[in-house]
Amino acid sequence: DLELYLQRCQQLSVTVLTDHQDMSNTELKTITNSTAPQQYRIRAKLRTYKPQKLHQSVKLHCSKCNSLQEVPNGDDFDFILRGSAATAPNPELHNTFWYESVMWTTQDQKQREIAIHFVKHDEMLQHPEDTLLMIEGGTLEEIWKLTKRFKCVIPVRSTEDDLELFDLSAPFLLQGNVKYYGCKQCSAPKPMRSLSSIAAEQQPSWEPSEIAQVLGIELLQYVFVMKFTLVDETGALNAYLFDY
Repeated sequence: DLELYLQRCQQLSVTVLTDHQDMSNTELKTITNSTAPQQYRIRAKLRTYKPQKLHQSVKLHCSKCNSLQEVPNGDDFDFILRGSAATAPNPELHNTFWYESVMWTTQDQKQREIAIHFVKHDEMLQHPEDTLLMIEGGTLEEIWKLTKRFKCVIPVRSTEDDLELFDLSAPFLLQGNVKYYGCKQCSAPKPMRSLSSIAAEQQPSWEPSEIAQVLGIELLQYVFVMKFTLVDETGALNAYLFDY
């Protein structure tokens, strides 16, 4: 457990943070007065690390604008879905040449209308494990159930002319237990009919990067970010960890 390990490091008087046994130790004061890049071996104490909660270390990174964003709360996504469910799916957008639609009304008090659009390949439905589907009116719980059976799930809503993505505060794609997000600043979302170009491929793979590209989405990547403050008798040094 990384969190317990970091706490243990803080309790130790001295911690070896890098290997490089062939190199001699360098004082932190010397490092801070040197120009980068250099390679050193140090012996230092871990004074602090941030963030304190390790789940807060996971961020979303845009490689185009180099921005770092917080991972949205699941409750926010659920709120967006419930707000969209108030608008009934547009039946004129059902059963096109590239997807087949199924619609039903829930038996609960609200009697929501749900539409699921199964993307076809060569005018045929694919096996569930190879299928991309789009859903209108579903709750977060219902969407997670679909991700367990189908390869990709895209939450959408109806307009007069086409299906479209939600605001990019919501994930544009769910695959397994992973939610994929797009950069609001760098994306220019296209109508869902843009996906028909992938469906027409000989063997559609439905890879998130390919889906993002045809939909005009700049894909955000999950990254792990931490800051460590290291100290010895000569000074302090901030060390940053950034990794995919």
